[in-house]
Amino acid sequence: MAPNLKPSALENAFVLKALTENVRLDNRSFSQMRNLDISFSSTEYGVVDVRLGRTRVIVRISAEVTQCRSDRPYDGLFLISTEISPMAAPTFEAGRKSEEELVISRIIEKSIRQSQALDTESLCILAGEKCWLVRADVHFLDHDGGLLDAGCMAVSAALLHYRRPEISIVGTGNKREVVVHPVTEKVPVPLSVLHVPVCVTFSFFNMKLADNDDEEMDTDAPDQTAVLVDASLQEELLRHGFMAVTANTNKEICQIYKAGQLVVEIETLLSCTEAAVAVAEKVTKLIKRRLKEDEATRNVDNIFEEARAENTRLVADEEAIREMDKE
Repeated sequence: MAPNLKPSALENAFVLKALTENVRLDNRSFSQMRNLDISFSSTEYGVVDVRLGRTRVIVRISAEVTQCRSDRPYDGLFLISTEISPMAAPTFEAGRKSEEELVISRIIEKSIRQSQALDTESLCILAGEKCWLVRADVHFLDHDGGLLDAGCMAVSAALLHYRRPEISIVGTGNKREVVVHPVTEKVPVPLSVLHVPVCVTFSFFNMKLADNDDEEMDTDAPDQTAVLVDASLQEELLRHGFMAVTANTNKEICQIYKAGQLVVEIETLLSCTEAAVAVAEKVTKLIKRRLKEDEATRNVDNIFEEARAENTRLVADEEAIREMDKE
């Protein structure tokens, strides 16, 4: 059995008493996130290391050519796989998904794949025959709260950073073949990312019942609810409920997930969605700034720009072939 990390009654009373005085243990305000650091691999596209406070997530994007689904002949495939090992926290077991990990996996799936952040039609190579299978492997290395937020940010950043190999189509009719060119031959091309989803988790605390056990509390006290952004692990273990909101810079809400029995006023929920949009804008700006810095270190003497010109005609030919397939 995995050990129980539930804080003691003394820790519970101390943390919640501090919240009644508008104080968090790390001196952050209720609406302040921890320091966010995003770094990309210098040797491989699509590998990102995200650190949210002491929480750490690494995501790797990969792609391969595969068969199209019979019911989606004009779409490629996009899969997201999550893994939380005991190295992240002793509450997780190797080879066995906990309920918390299943919730995290579902919300990331809804936030990114089901919100159509990645244009899967652009992954189609030959209609009804060949397409790209893009896979995002999410590895949680350290757990200090905010796994969901860090994982969603990492996948979004990795998709923007990834470059798939360039391809060419050889032959005509039923004898067409897809040739995948290595990076040494042709410059890889970016994925078609339509928007950048960013998940923000809000933790709810019923301040009236700070000294009561969860089993005994009366949850009908929405007017005394404290809302914390980006809770640490200790705060997550003590919260009475939470809500995960995924938003983007278009001020669109991609998904909302609320858990816990605590009653929260609608005004509070609406303010949370507005705060999520503001956080999404800040995080997206940081991701794009890091991407520019990474590209600047790779694109010495503009060699990528010169090489991309060689791919222009090939891209036009591929688009013409797709239009013929649709007809």
